[in-house]
Amino acid sequence: MKLFSEVCPIAPSPQLSLGSIGLRYGGMDARKLLYLVSVVEHGSFKKAAKHLFVSQPALSMSMGRLEKSVGGKLLVRGPTGISTTRLGELVYSHARLIRDEIGLAENRIRHLDDHDRILTLGTLPSLATSLIPTALCQWRETQPTRPLKVVEKVQVDLLVGLCRGDLDFVVGMTEFFDFVDGLKQRVLFRDRMYVMARKNHPAHRMTAPSWATLAQFPWIIPTVGALRTGLENAFTSEGIALPEQVTECDSIACIRALVAGSDHLALLAAHSVGLEMSEDRIKPLNICLPHMNRNIAVIFRENAPLGEAGMSLVAHIEATGSRFSGWQLPGCAGN
Repeated sequence: MKLFSEVCPIAPSPQLSLGSIGLRYGGMDARKLLYLVSVVEHGSFKKAAKHLFVSQPALSMSMGRLEKSVGGKLLVRGPTGISTTRLGELVYSHARLIRDEIGLAENRIRHLDDHDRILTLGTLPSLATSLIPTALCQWRETQPTRPLKVVEKVQVDLLVGLCRGDLDFVVGMTEFFDFVDGLKQRVLFRDRMYVMARKNHPAHRMTAPSWATLAQFPWIIPTVGALRTGLENAFTSEGIALPEQVTECDSIACIRALVAGSDHLALLAAHSVGLEMSEDRIKPLNICLPHMNRNIAVIFRENAPLGEAGMSLVAHIEATGSRFSGWQLPGCAGN
């Protein structure tokens, strides 16, 4: 099932020179669309023509032909410069994506065999707070000069970026993996999840907290994903709906602040709030959640296996994750 096929472009052949390609689809000429982007972003025909190395009359003629091909006016000249019509804004929003894709393809072609290119890792916000930085520090001891870029996004956006070639590999959950063709994964470690609350939260005084009793408190839940689904199923399994006061949030920094400073509860891994736990500001509730634990895997494109530097980084992440996930509540067994 190719759920993301529309955002997984095929890499152009290295023999092609993108600057010399004249692309046309239907009545729209891709080169004229790129000209439109330049005009809109520079705010004038004069500046755009200088940037594009074409004459101003030639650029004006190209825009006229583009307007004729789409059947409507795209640009309006005003005292403060060029502005777009409603149709022009629509065409521009798609044209700039074409511009960005061409730039991405050219960059990938230039660095096709470049071992010193930037290594780009995509990861989840919950892993980026402590686990990934710890592994990176260890990796840097053997890779002190290798350029690295870390991108933090939710799972779906990570997979889209991986398909597009924006990312070299992803360290995230195994969910959604089966919906994307052309990707491979390897599980690195099992992440243990806990219901976290501030130190003096009333729920800590409960001898055997249940989902029904915890529903009386405000909760912070993910916007999408398996953890959100797991929470919804946990509440409904005891015949209750989600708590009345719910805040949807994917920012770990925001979640930590809310949990530490209020009666909000949240489902988090211990390493996500390691500093707060060490300072005794946040503590896990005495409730075991083996069914909430999640597999963390490295995911990469089948036709772009990891190089030596990438494999080394993954090894450090795996070792750090296995060490961090070894902690568990006393009396809580299971995977």
